[in-house]
Amino acid sequence: MVPARSIFFDKHNVTTHDLEIYLTEALSRGGDYADLYFEYRINHSIVLEEQIIKSATKGVNLGVGVRVISGEKTGYAYSADLNRENILKAARTAAFIANVSSSGGTMQVPVPLNQARLYSIPVYPADFEIAQKIALLQQADHAARAYDPRIMQVQASYIDETKHILIVTSDGKSSWDLQPLVRLNVMCIAEENGKRQSGYQGGGGRRALDVFTGDLDPQAMARESARQAILQFQAVDAPAGPMEVVLGPGWPGILLHEAIGHGLEADFNRKKTSAFTGLIGQKVASELCTVVDDGTIPFRRGSLNMDDEGNATHETVLIEKGVLQGYLQDRLSSKLMKSPLTGNGRRQGYDHIPMPRMTNTFMMSGESAPEDIIKSVKRGLYAVHFGGGQVDITSGKFVFSASEAYLIEDGHITAPVKGATLIGDGPTVLRQVTAVGNDLKLDQGVGICGKDGQTIPVSVGLPTIKIREITVGGTEK
Repeated sequence: MVPARSIFFDKHNVTTHDLEIYLTEALSRGGDYADLYFEYRINHSIVLEEQIIKSATKGVNLGVGVRVISGEKTGYAYSADLNRENILKAARTAAFIANVSSSGGTMQVPVPLNQARLYSIPVYPADFEIAQKIALLQQADHAARAYDPRIMQVQASYIDETKHILIVTSDGKSSWDLQPLVRLNVMCIAEENGKRQSGYQGGGGRRALDVFTGDLDPQAMARESARQAILQFQAVDAPAGPMEVVLGPGWPGILLHEAIGHGLEADFNRKKTSAFTGLIGQKVASELCTVVDDGTIPFRRGSLNMDDEGNATHETVLIEKGVLQGYLQDRLSSKLMKSPLTGNGRRQGYDHIPMPRMTNTFMMSGESAPEDIIKSVKRGLYAVHFGGGQVDITSGKFVFSASEAYLIEDGHITAPVKGATLIGDGPTVLRQVTAVGNDLKLDQGVGICGKDGQTIPVSVGLPTIKIREITVGGTEK
């Protein structure tokens, strides 16, 4: 059950008087603003391989980060425990890093308010017995092996997180949250005539074990992983060259996230290193494209009651009918760019500084039927799932490998292909969108986003879209 008060007050003996002392110390050399980020996180990880549990780990993290902002300068330090003297030392260190010397003031700290609304659940992941979690992996393993005798290896993994945070700011804001997160992954390796192929499927969200039903049932995910692996035995070499490409709904939104989303984060634009710098109000995409970042969708992997600066998350329209509307803002960029906060200040943990990051990022549905989009392509590629990729934020150039893709010939999806990569740049791809389907779908809850050494959970989404031309790197001779 959701507690009535933050765990930091009830179990760690933090008081509002302590919070005031820490903030006063953080501003002892001046500074425009200071905040405290308390975190208590419990993680579990279980891996099943070769039908046995290969590893089961539990991690506990506890600490507090102190930030001081003075103009464009930021000082950040942290304590890996809640010892009062260590937190005061971190506050003094952050003040010195911010490099200010004028005398600071004190402030009154209100009692923190619980922000729970997007993922309030009766039982949190940390409270379930390990046997219940292992049972999910065993179900996945059995279903994958039963799918086809060519499935030779199955690896199933389970990860969960139960995170308590408390954020207190020098401008009088104070709030806390209890954030659940679960994820289950299944990887299958199939073998035929000495050749091996692999498939992957996963899912989860900000819930507990009850999320693993329907499409996210462990057996359903296992069968999907096995299907992908077996499918590759039928695949032909991918063609190469410029061609029409249709992206399927859901996970292919990772291309939107990487090639476009990062370029819309405010810090890159404040530093003038993004392909979208200075283009607000200008057309940057086809008029069919409306791109949104929304951290308020209940139970989604990228959703948050509040960001990691204590600000409410929002539905932020980034591109509307092809026109750039704005960027994703954290507190610092919002102040320096004189733009409204969007609730996108995020961090990996108490030992990391917040920065503008995505939450759930997707393109809105259009009006075209997906089957009509396929019928309109004479020769092209239909990409359904993606593996790894590389993106340059400054230019928006990307290379993505398609883990499941098909030829489109005369308006019909035909042979699966292997070895296909998509090569292009985000801004150009946006302008080349010629059809947007009415079938928006979000991914199943597996997104992990990296930036400046920090990883955070996110979601992506996309309806079926047609792109006039992308360079396809293939293996066809």
